[in-house]
Amino acid sequence: MKLQLKEILAELGKNQRELAQSLNVSPACVAQICNYGLFPKKPDGITVRSGILKFLATHGASDQSCRRAFEVVPSPVGAYGNTPTTDENQPQEIPMLLEKQSLTAAAMKHFKLDAENHPFVNDIQSHNDVFLSDDIRYIRQTLASTAKYGGMIAIVGESGSGKTTLRRDLHDRIERDKINTVLIEPSVWGMEDNDVRGKTLKVNSIAECIISTASPSSKICRSSEARDKQAIQVLRDGVAAGYRYLLIIEEAHAIPVPTLKHLKRMMEMTHGFKTLLGVVLFGQTELAQRLSVQNREVREVVQRCELVTLPPLDNELEAFIQFKFSRVGIDYKTIIDASGIEGIRAKLTQQLGNKKTVSYLYPLAVTNLLIGSMNLAAEGGFAQVDGDVVKEA
Repeated sequence: MKLQLKEILAELGKNQRELAQSLNVSPACVAQICNYGLFPKKPDGITVRSGILKFLATHGASDQSCRRAFEVVPSPVGAYGNTPTTDENQPQEIPMLLEKQSLTAAAMKHFKLDAENHPFVNDIQSHNDVFLSDDIRYIRQTLASTAKYGGMIAIVGESGSGKTTLRRDLHDRIERDKINTVLIEPSVWGMEDNDVRGKTLKVNSIAECIISTASPSSKICRSSEARDKQAIQVLRDGVAAGYRYLLIIEEAHAIPVPTLKHLKRMMEMTHGFKTLLGVVLFGQTELAQRLSVQNREVREVVQRCELVTLPPLDNELEAFIQFKFSRVGIDYKTIIDASGIEGIRAKLTQQLGNKKTVSYLYPLAVTNLLIGSMNLAAEGGFAQVDGDVVKEA
């Protein structure tokens, strides 16, 4: 129940902290009034209302603005928190928390940040900038092992869970550790799981990518059978010369089932005791459904593919926030207090009707909510992001 008072303060160029000082109450008290229409018991509501109106009039508010100061801002139809749940056992998407956020100039100034020590822009420049939980350490090591020795692994995660960062980190590690592995990455532009909505990724396209990457000077055979044999021979020649090959496919949730089966067979090809090709799939949660043991259509793939799901930051939330700021030399406690961190946890956690909890505490969602909260704190003149600010962000 947000009051129009908040908008009027913005129109006057005043923030909530200034109003709190005028009323001799805490900034949190003013936040409760602006955001939820909750007035304190001491001083009483009448005294507070009179003080607010006096503050507004003193700073140039019109009579009309003063009259509407305590009116509720109408909520748009379908806004988060007002949309009826159709199935209480199904998690509902929280799109507002996933939207791209950027720190405002006012927030940068308020929290004493600048382009040189920005915690969120170009924040991953090397492997030292990657936040490492125990789960991420395991996944990184498994990816490196697949690059060196072969195998098949599928990394599954929600949007913003860190799949792209892991792929970039794998590129960096192969170069940094001088691993003699060639990365083969077919284009996934326009890729869909059927040819009606887009273009499916077929084994012919993968074979072409293998040949053009592993042997750029080779002329690709025209017939499908000859092209497949050529790709296998190119891999064997490379392995005999001491190279390893790793096929990386992004957006793998859109790979059709026949291609998944072909990938498994490609992964099993050998030159003596050495595998010719490792396979890494990066995809959203639909990939896990496709590779489910319940899906008999892909049972041969499931038996050979290690499926790893990127977990949310449930137990690592504070450590993640601390890491983001510490890498630019900032103590996170000067930005957000304990109630703010718990506010982020609460806002990105959904309780279903059957008491099951669904967490959206993925790096991108956490970062966007934190940025939005910092912008709001700067707008309201709060020294830190606290739980009340997060609720309103």
